[in-house]
Amino acid sequence: MKPRSSALLVGLAFAGFVALGLPGGALNVAWPSIRDHFALTQDAIGTLLLTQTIGYLVASFYNGRILSRLGIGPFLLTSTIVFGVGLGAYALAPTWWAMGLFGLVSGLGSGAIDAGLNTYFAANHSPSLMNWLHACFGMGATLGPQLATWILARNLSWRWAYAVIFAVQALLGAAFALTLRRWRLGQPASQETTPKPTDVRLLDTLRVPAVWLGIALFVGFTGLEGSAGQWGYVLFTEARKVPTTTAGTWISVYWASLTIGRILFGIAASRIGVTALVRAGMLGMVCGAALVWWSPTILLGFLGLAMMGFSVAPLFPLSISDTPRQVGSRHAPNAIGFEVAGASVGLAVLPALAGALAQNLGLETIGPFLLVASIPVFALHEASIPGALRRRNTEPTA
Repeated sequence: MKPRSSALLVGLAFAGFVALGLPGGALNVAWPSIRDHFALTQDAIGTLLLTQTIGYLVASFYNGRILSRLGIGPFLLTSTIVFGVGLGAYALAPTWWAMGLFGLVSGLGSGAIDAGLNTYFAANHSPSLMNWLHACFGMGATLGPQLATWILARNLSWRWAYAVIFAVQALLGAAFALTLRRWRLGQPASQETTPKPTDVRLLDTLRVPAVWLGIALFVGFTGLEGSAGQWGYVLFTEARKVPTTTAGTWISVYWASLTIGRILFGIAASRIGVTALVRAGMLGMVCGAALVWWSPTILLGFLGLAMMGFSVAPLFPLSISDTPRQVGSRHAPNAIGFEVAGASVGLAVLPALAGALAQNLGLETIGPFLLVASIPVFALHEASIPGALRRRNTEPTA
């Protein structure tokens, strides 16, 4: 049986995911101001996303190794400090290239927090609680656009958004420091039959077929989630001439839909099953993307965006929670790190590709991009279901 953590630790983990969602949500609205401040082109955001991704990849890829050496408490505290340093540097960056460099630091911290808390919840908690953990990310991503909109509406610099988020991260770091010794990962019942994460080489985990399939899925659905959130505001304000405050509110609705979806899917997870919920989310994502593209009225376009947020809600948490069953508990810490790394690649590559298309072919390419990208992701998930593949997902023998 998995050990129960105190309500304090669960609440602190939830707060950690709220803080994790804040900067991405704020960037959705702050980007036009950042772009104009540094005299950039539309697709320059790819530079920031790339450096964040490099840091995220490094932290996620070595999640299992570092976690086993530091322990979960010190790991989370160190990650929070690094993330806070990156966010504080955003608020002070003198040039665009300096901000891009600080993105590497921010990515290291956020990737480590993401992978660490996901590993902790996969080891200690149910799929329902995992969904609620990720609902907290949605809460942060919902508050981020509102924070940036509020600041910009008062003619303040976009830098203040990152200063506020830095302060939140500092408080979170203090809380992790005060609870340092309380954090524990669940231990397998038999240490003789189940090696510790340090005994499992990264290459051994990469030999498990399900790991590669999981990585590909995380690249796809997380990249789509980020693309819709990042470019929805610019699409509706600059291409469809919607007032900035209205568009900012609807970007918050997008993230709020994701949050509500994760809460509701968390309740349904134990009753319906992972495969059925993920399939429903994939189909809803495709339909929402089609509606964003078609958009016969502005309202229906916004509703399509909200539908995408609600539909993508269960994909990350349910897939993470299902990882120990898919790959085995001995590979789970490494595999979860790989999946989070795949998610970071998706969050960088797909929004950057969408930005490049928008820069060269016009902002209205965002809608068809979302639809065309969502179809193969759904097909990939369906290909992962047959029992023949699952039976091949055994751990490699020596």
